[in-house]
Amino acid sequence: MFNAPWPAVLAAASIVISNFVLGWVSDETIYRLAMEPVRVWSGDVAGLVTSLFVHGGWIHALMNAAFALAFGAPVARLLGLGVRGGGLFGLLYIACGVLAGLGYAAIHPQSTSLVVGASGAVAGLMGGAARLLDRPGQLSSLFAPRALSLALGWLVINLVMAAFGGFPGLTGAVAWEAHLFGFAAGALLISPAAWLAPRSETH
Repeated sequence: MFNAPWPAVLAAASIVISNFVLGWVSDETIYRLAMEPVRVWSGDVAGLVTSLFVHGGWIHALMNAAFALAFGAPVARLLGLGVRGGGLFGLLYIACGVLAGLGYAAIHPQSTSLVVGASGAVAGLMGGAARLLDRPGQLSSLFAPRALSLALGWLVINLVMAAFGGFPGLTGAVAWEAHLFGFAAGALLISPAAWLAPRSETH
């Protein structure tokens, strides 16, 4: 976390900086940037991306930034620290966030609740990092012992949040389903991302 490569630092910085900037905008702007399931299925899909840069306060933003640093670091090193590797990291991050939002919207298609935060994208980094726990620097099976342990632990944490309706210090309900979709997306998409990574940059 404290010696993170630049793609992970950039992901964390995007969370912190956007939270600061958006603290000065109107509620209407926040509404337009948030992801609303009913809007997604009516064709307004921009929120699947823009919502990743909107957070429900500083606790939410800083937690996501810290997780992005911690779990983004091994993923970034796997994909490479050059321009191509950084680009793949960014695409993986955004793709996981979008798929997390789509998963939530699929479960709650008529919901008018606004969903914000990079938690789904960050969970994707966690899913990718889980594949590196058993063989540091190399991808392991989805069902390798440590990868499976982290996945089960993440499932339990989110089920607890679902049962208690949120997380201490955060306002509003937690879109825990998006966390699980994001994790699954990262665990799966890390394989093609690693295959596309330049071999000379993967260490």
